[in-house]
Amino acid sequence: MNLTNSESALVLIVEDEAKLSALLDEYLTASNYRTLQVADGLDVVGLVRERTPDVILLDLMLPGRDGMDICRELRTFSNVPIIMMTARVEEVDRLLGLDAGADDYICKPYSPREVVARVKAILRRRGPVETSLPDHQSEGLVLEPTTMRASWNGMILDLTQFEWKLLAALMTSPGRIFSRSQLVDKLYDDGRSVTDRTIDSHIRNLRRKLESAVPEKELIRSVYGVGYSFEPDK
Repeated sequence: MNLTNSESALVLIVEDEAKLSALLDEYLTASNYRTLQVADGLDVVGLVRERTPDVILLDLMLPGRDGMDICRELRTFSNVPIIMMTARVEEVDRLLGLDAGADDYICKPYSPREVVARVKAILRRRGPVETSLPDHQSEGLVLEPTTMRASWNGMILDLTQFEWKLLAALMTSPGRIFSRSQLVDKLYDDGRSVTDRTIDSHIRNLRRKLESAVPEKELIRSVYGVGYSFEPDK
């Protein structure tokens, strides 16, 4: 485990390949990030509770406990951005990672520079949505741009960073149908290729969390072949 002394964002590197972990540490440190390194999946949850990193780079295949299981538990108490790293390149594995609560996904082999770029992009997206939120905010549904917290009648909703941004984007224009490509343009500013199914996966996770808090309402409506809209009055 390694900790640098900078006051910048803290990146937790969860990777059991020592050379790869050291390489990521070198590039992140050169970009003025603080880093922690951990190789055993059993150590991750306790470390996150103790140190509260700003971003987690989480390998999927780990000794002790796999990354997917770790990601699911982290999402029970934290919305820290998670970038999942794996050699599994099939689309089903990418979607499973998103369903587990990951914010982003990068496949091996990758360039360390690309990883640093993803970290920078995900930290940029932690800022408030550039457009203002609607005044009524669907009765009891409140989004706080400065903290990226969401709540329903005072009850905190455990949203990931991407889910918060997605909900905020939909809430800018209640009743308006946003296409998947429009949502990608609003939420990804680093020019990467994002599939429609990635947006669908995040929408599915967001809906599940909203329905658990507001079972009597369907706040996000699907329009077949078009996209999604926020419908507070339906």
